Amino acid sequence: MKVRIPALTVALALLLLVFAGAPASVGSAASVASAASVTSAASAADKPSVRLSKSQAGIGGSITVTGSGWRPKALLMMLICGQSVPSRGVIGGTNSCANADGRAVTTDAKGSFSKELPVAEPPEPCPCVVHVATVTGEKAEADAIFMVAGHSVEPLPKEESGGRLSVLTDTRLDGSSGLLTWFGSPPARKLVFTVGNVGTAPVKNPVFHIGISHGVFAPQWEERQWRGTIAPGRKARIELPVELPAGAHGDYTVSLKYGGKVLAEQPWGVGRPWGVTLFWILLCVVVPAAVFRVGMAVVDRVRPRRSSGRGGRHRGLRLPELTVWMPKLRPSPSAPATPVAPKTSTTPTLPWFTPDSDPGTAAHGQLSAPQENSPATRTTPTSRTSRTSRTRKGPT
Repeated sequence: MKVRIPALTVALALLLLVFAGAPASVGSAASVASAASVTSAASAADKPSVRLSKSQAGIGGSITVTGSGWRPKALLMMLICGQSVPSRGVIGGTNSCANADGRAVTTDAKGSFSKELPVAEPPEPCPCVVHVATVTGEKAEADAIFMVAGHSVEPLPKEESGGRLSVLTDTRLDGSSGLLTWFGSPPARKLVFTVGNVGTAPVKNPVFHIGISHGVFAPQWEERQWRGTIAPGRKARIELPVELPAGAHGDYTVSLKYGGKVLAEQPWGVGRPWGVTLFWILLCVVVPAAVFRVGMAVVDRVRPRRSSGRGGRHRGLRLPELTVWMPKLRPSPSAPATPVAPKTSTTPTLPWFTPDSDPGTAAHGQLSAPQENSPATRTTPTSRTSRTSRTRKGPT
């Protein structure tokens, strides 16, 4: 059995579905708008802010500075600066602040802090602000209007109209360290950035300020002029030289300022010049060795010369002569004396031969000359004595 549904009924059903879903879509759009508003409010609430317990105080007093919306566990520096307003910031940089009386503070896990700040007289006249900025990490700062009682007040310098420069891209440091830098030569880089003219007049030969700071110390500013003209709506790539003192090492920060406003900051880590350390180590080893050699040469020249057996000078090490004394051995009186046979000197004699005699010819019947020690020629002492006595007595 087939059931037929009229086309009019189908159209009415579709219209009912559309009108029923419209409130839901409207509700979803409203929820999206409310979420966006909450997000923007949260982002506004997360922006760093500073509040003061007093808007005015005299020199020697103190105020309580409270902040919120900062990065958790961030190190901040609080300063009282002159010639400054929150809309334009610190015009003269930290040179306009009482740096000696500043205070450092660390935020908690929620990015909040509260600390007392002594009131000091800034080097520049008021209007003044309490300037709070991060020391390390991502750059963030906030200002609060403050009046130093008894301090002079002067109007702010007029803001330059016409051409205005703005950094369009992130800055970077180009270059590398060479072998000489390893031995203490000044490290050098080039600060490269791109600026655009967002004003209505051209900017000709702009003068930038390069600041170099080491750790938590305030930057030292130097002027760097760029030769060229930037027309309105145009941009230019600029390179400025940056150099550190000889033997510098550690964490540095390079800041770029134009028109009294800091445009960019770039960290710079410099390694330790180990070549200098190696040089001092070698110097401590070589110099004492050279002094020792010179001293030995002087001693060798000064000491008296001693001639050796060959007539030359003996340079070797000579030991002192030692005389050893030993007792003389004597025979004991009880021991019988041992007779010592007298030494007789025997003179070797050679047999006497005539030219025509040869011991080998005795076998042939030839006679040889009588030998000196033969029995025939040997005389005894008795015969010699009797012969002598006969000669003295004469014939009987």
